[in-house]
Amino acid sequence: MLVSAAEMLKKAKAGHYAVGQFNINNLEWTKAVLTTAQELNSPVILGVSAGAGKYMCGFKVVADMVKAMIESLNITVPVAIHLDHGTYEDCYKCIKAGFSSIMFDGSHYPIEENIAKTQELVNVAHALGLSIEAEVGSIGGEEDGVVGMGECADPEECKKIADLGVDMLAAGIGNIHGKYPENWKGLSFETLDAVQQLTGEMPLVLHGGTGIPADMIQKAISLGVSKINVNTECQLSFTAATRAYIEAGKDLTGKGFDPRKVLLPGYEAIKATVKEKMELFGSVGKA
Repeated sequence: MLVSAAEMLKKAKAGHYAVGQFNINNLEWTKAVLTTAQELNSPVILGVSAGAGKYMCGFKVVADMVKAMIESLNITVPVAIHLDHGTYEDCYKCIKAGFSSIMFDGSHYPIEENIAKTQELVNVAHALGLSIEAEVGSIGGEEDGVVGMGECADPEECKKIADLGVDMLAAGIGNIHGKYPENWKGLSFETLDAVQQLTGEMPLVLHGGTGIPADMIQKAISLGVSKINVNTECQLSFTAATRAYIEAGKDLTGKGFDPRKVLLPGYEAIKATVKEKMELFGSVGKA
């Protein structure tokens, strides 16, 4: 069922596990994530970036597809559809389109402007029953053309944003979107601990979940991370499975060229990746 992410993340924080946000790119992606969540009885967040929203013909198409799929597949676990790294304008587009959760990424604004815009969007989102995520300190790597080096957030700034009443906070702790470089220094647990000390009950969000070693993920969860975003890893597993199908020449035998057959191994690969992550995050059986 479609819900805001607020309640599932409060439960995750209290229960010392994390809910996965899996970014979706098309129908197969959405179906793979939803069916896996249902099979594992896990809450789940479907992330939609501005680029993916545009690719899928707009945020309304995405929201309508997700709602119809929840109904058709009889999905009973809690599902949130969440704007990932939203601009101020995109937040309003997603509110109008029927999303249940938004992220306002004001990390590139001066802190005063980030605070003012976040406060406005908190008021609007909460009046409509939506959850809202804010960000402090840019997350490294490239996300829709924005390149950051993985700065660490200022814990005092995190407290200022948390105090505005957001439902979850993404704090940069040296994490990066995409593949991690060879010389990556790892997560700054000192920063995470300092942020957690100042923000208390606030569920914290770890962006760039792909490629962070399992022990680091588990330590981050123990320090208050309740939402972990996964995107690149699903893309890599989908592409590897599709490549194997084509390289084995399966598209050249019988009706192997049927797109439903071509896309099936990739769909199964996404499901396997999502399952692996839900087990690692501890959200299995928590719906």
